[in-house]
Amino acid sequence: MALFEAKNVTKQYGNQLALDNVSISVPEQCIYGLLGPNGAGKTTLIRIINQITGPDTGELFLNGKKLMPEDVQLIGYLPEERGLYKKMKVGEQALYFAQLKGLSKAEAMKRLKYWFQKLEIIDWWGKKVEELSKGMQQKVQFVTTVLHEPKLLIFDEPFTGFDPVNANTIKNEILFLRERGATIIFSTHNMESVEELCDNITLINKAKTILEGSVKEIRSKWAANEYDLVFEGDVTVEGNSHYNILNRKKDNDKSIIRLKTTSDIKTNDIIQSLIKSGSLISFNPALPSMNEIFIRVVENRN
Repeated sequence: MALFEAKNVTKQYGNQLALDNVSISVPEQCIYGLLGPNGAGKTTLIRIINQITGPDTGELFLNGKKLMPEDVQLIGYLPEERGLYKKMKVGEQALYFAQLKGLSKAEAMKRLKYWFQKLEIIDWWGKKVEELSKGMQQKVQFVTTVLHEPKLLIFDEPFTGFDPVNANTIKNEILFLRERGATIIFSTHNMESVEELCDNITLINKAKTILEGSVKEIRSKWAANEYDLVFEGDVTVEGNSHYNILNRKKDNDKSIIRLKTTSDIKTNDIIQSLIKSGSLISFNPALPSMNEIFIRVVENRN
């Protein structure tokens, strides 16, 4: 069942078409990647979901019902740009945001204590925001985003400003939130994070949806007819009428080659052909990374 749906959403700013009939369906308790190059339309869609702006045409649904202004209480949004008041103290500000989301002071303090201790930021409680690094500020803002336990969480480049250790901490917390029942829209340029975290994705380019589905199915589909070969020693393999060589590299005393078949040749026949070139250590279907798929799809559409 979809927790959130956007159907045929279009948005235009003057002569600039920001979204062109875009639809997404985000399953419940899923991490859903919203991907695309800069200027593709991701931020516009996020702003529409948060009701910062409205669509020109199209409809949005939360839990099967049309999205209403009061539903903003059911959404948590972590923007890429920090939205904290620099002169306010961290604890005072976190408490203020929690109460804006409808929590009582007592319940807010209870939850804040839990999260501040969990993320090891309790010592920042009395500091002003301007005293914190960008990564520290992002941790505080992460807490204020998830504190009211919204049904839908939207993270826009959540790892910006983090070192690898703290980025991994936040990744684990995002997975933890999903396990506890949260549904998450995750916007990022980091394709490694997509492979680690996302169940499903939509790729938007030039205001249009150009790829969507489960990460597993997309990677399997794009792996069709591509294979990774490892030879012992320095081996040269040339393409022929049955396959093309996509890339080749050396790794110590091994030669690593990726090829793509161009005919209905059987796998066993390819192997028989290849072993004439040298000692074949392994032959496996290639599973392209999401970064490779992202680049191929976008370049094919430009």
